[in-house]
Amino acid sequence: MMKALSTSLAALLALLTSTTGHAATAATAATLKDGDIIFHTSRSAQSVAVQRATGSRYSHMGVVLLRDGKPFVFEAVSTVRYTPLAQWTARGNGGHYVVKRLRDADKLLTPGAVARLHAKTSDFAGRPYDLTFEWSDGRIYCSELVWKLYQRALGVRIGELQKIREFNLTDPAVRAKMRERYGDKVPMDEPVISPVAMFESPLLVTVETR
Repeated sequence: MMKALSTSLAALLALLTSTTGHAATAATAATLKDGDIIFHTSRSAQSVAVQRATGSRYSHMGVVLLRDGKPFVFEAVSTVRYTPLAQWTARGNGGHYVVKRLRDADKLLTPGAVARLHAKTSDFAGRPYDLTFEWSDGRIYCSELVWKLYQRALGVRIGELQKIREFNLTDPAVRAKMRERYGDKVPMDEPVISPVAMFESPLLVTVETR
């Protein structure tokens, strides 16, 4: 009798946990809008180097875009692609993420503007990830994708470009990654947009943190 009761209780708890988790995911999806910019701490091999070079907690980002009413993150990973929101957030360290939105989103993200954002994704979809952070469209890294998508679709520049030489290149993890990617020929004057430059842009406001 006690064993059966324990089994039933465990099943009930599992159901409640599952239901609560589903409700939280649904609530999150309901609060997000086309064009939201989402950040997390990647668990990729280069994440620590990016964090230390830029002084940022967050090392990866993408743009939230709705497809058939469901939220996806348009991102640059091994290739530029759409990733379901739940899958994207699960990849972040501890499942933590931050969502930001244009400060004047109600005025700037009109239906026409949102349509242009969606349309411009075709310029980048399928492009390979850029391991050397070059300012070209042949290969694309995460913050470059978001910056160029907004700039080309809406004429909005989120965050200031920097040169590689302006980052912290003395950290051992950064130096090791630089040697791996560039050898002894580091393009110090290459323009770069970092996740933290966009995260700290006054054009954005935080709308969700989990």
